[in-house]
Amino acid sequence: MQKTIYFAGGCFWGTEHLFRQVKGVSSTRVGYANSNIPDPDYRTVCSGTTGAAETVEVTYDPATVSLRRLVDIYFMSIDPFAVNRQGNDTGTQYRTGVYWTDPEDAKMLEDIFAGITRRLGHPVAVELMPLRNFYPAEDYHQLYLEANPGGYCHIDPTLFELARRGGSTDGVPEWSGKGASAELSPLQDAVMNHNATERPFVNEYFDEHRRGIYVDPATGAPLFVSSDKFDSSCGWPAFARPIDEAAMEYRTDTSHGMHRIEVRSRYADTHLGHVFPDGPRELGGLRYCINSAALRFVPAERMADEGYGDLLGLVR
Repeated sequence: MQKTIYFAGGCFWGTEHLFRQVKGVSSTRVGYANSNIPDPDYRTVCSGTTGAAETVEVTYDPATVSLRRLVDIYFMSIDPFAVNRQGNDTGTQYRTGVYWTDPEDAKMLEDIFAGITRRLGHPVAVELMPLRNFYPAEDYHQLYLEANPGGYCHIDPTLFELARRGGSTDGVPEWSGKGASAELSPLQDAVMNHNATERPFVNEYFDEHRRGIYVDPATGAPLFVSSDKFDSSCGWPAFARPIDEAAMEYRTDTSHGMHRIEVRSRYADTHLGHVFPDGPRELGGLRYCINSAALRFVPAERMADEGYGDLLGLVR
């Protein structure tokens, strides 16, 4: 059974393109939601007189992708505290909102929003309400970025690849806890629990070239493998991908006047680093820039002894 949900996330070109990358999304359509006048056109909406928001209708298979997953992807694509503004676009038509048509979704969305507010420590400027109306936009707006690949897009291109790769966000993956550090060092605590960043080029693993895996110091969960590590000028360990997408949690980070995608360990809810879209194309195009202090390296020759023998096939 297909379900439908509506996302207003600034310019609808980029928001539509983002959700079209998600496995389980069967169709999308851009349009104008919650308008005060019937069937508005683009020019009228841009005048600010209609009260409509540029919105994407997302139809999806809940057996393949959950509503929670879709909301998580949406929140990574917006500045949740901005009012009537996303990227370079300003005006009431660019406000953020999630609009539902199924009353059964309302309680779940309220719980998801409450969790996001607790996590961010501040109420978000994102509307959450039932959809009053939705008028499809003009034909030239539909699938705009597929027809115009170089067209304007306010969304970090990192998110398109993350959305394509998938990975569950429902619950925390199981891990036995083997290999966890008994106690975190002061530097590990600062980085993992307080989002500090260690110094580049003088950290433990930026120049590490041995074969093996990198695990979560807090839980021992495997996070990255040496086969996906590459030399980077950033000064921190750089990886093309995690061992398991389900082990990663991604959050919007607007600190220091920047818009970045934070990477966290879902096992321990600890900060790892950030992900950027400037990695080697032949490896997928992403660069996971990770603090050494958020990792523990297990050499290949020690993996079996430490309970990671089943992952030796990943170490090339």
